Parts: sequence; structure tokens; C-alpha cells
Amino acid sequence: MRLKTQFKAAITATLLMGLCGCASIVSHSKWPVTFNSNPTGAEITVTDYVGNQQKGTTPLKLTLKSGKGFFSAAYYDIEAKMDGYSTAKVRLQADLNGWYWGNFALGGPYGMLFFGLWVDPATGAMWKLPPQYTVNLSKTTADNSEHRKQMISIDSIPKELLSKIVAIK
Repeated sequence: MRLKTQFKAAITATLLMGLCGCASIVSHSKWPVTFNSNPTGAEITVTDYVGNQQKGTTPLKLTLKSGKGFFSAAYYDIEAKMDGYSTAKVRLQADLNGWYWGNFALGGPYGMLFFGLWVDPATGAMWKLPPQYTVNLSKTTADNSEHRKQMISIDSIPKELLSKIVAIK
């Protein structure tokens, strides 16, 4: 009778384990990420892999998905702007979640075969995003106002300079 109860308990535990992968149990598939800039106060745009955008001023905390599909890590294009600084464009890519390997460590080949190949990749929990991400901005070195094109009337050009004008084609 005791063996029958232990067998039922083992079957129940196996079935319950089959509902979630290791990374799905101890981790998650959406991560809070705080975006910072150096210097702080930059206007930031976060664009996901399908073109959805979220905007704000640093520091900015967003919750982002770590997976974009079966066995595919999510990525985000980050653009940071601030007056007096060059626009920074970088990409944030989700990395493999260390808990993903718990499928093999805790479940052996069966754990990796079932959980590692189905549950965690399907939920996106096999990937993780960093808790913080900093974008460094570089000060602009030249005053762009001197490089702007300006339209003027030919009548406003001094006569001594008219002979030096070259047509641009």
C-alpha cells in the first residue's frame, strides 16, 4: 500500500513539473529594465522588434519581454537624444537565462528534453534582460549652425563675388 502511495506522489510530481520549465518557475519572461543616460535627463525611445515604441526621459523604467518567439531572444533599439549631445543609437539584446540550465541540472536529460525544448522557449523565460541599461552620450564638438544651407536672393550678393559663383548640379 505504501509503494502505491509513493508511486502516485511521484506521478503527480512529474505531471506538475511538466507544466513549467525551470526558468519559468524561478524566473519570468517580462523584465523590469531601468534605462539611464550619461548625462541623465536624455529623451529616450525604446523600439521593440516589431516596431512598437515607448518613450520617456532617463531614468526610465519599463517592463520588457525577453523572448520574441519560440527559441528567439527579444531585442530593442534604443535612441537617446539630448541638446548639446550627439544622438546615441544602441541595441539591447536579451541573453540566455542561467536558470534555463536548471532544466538539465534538476531534471537530467528528461528535464532538458521536455522543459528545455518546449516550456521555457515557448514562454520566453529562457531569456533575460538586465535590470539596468546605461546609454552614454557624447558632447557635440562643432556648432552645426555654420554648416546649414541658406537660400538667399542673387540680388543680395555683392557684385565683386558674382563672378566667383559656381553652379551646383
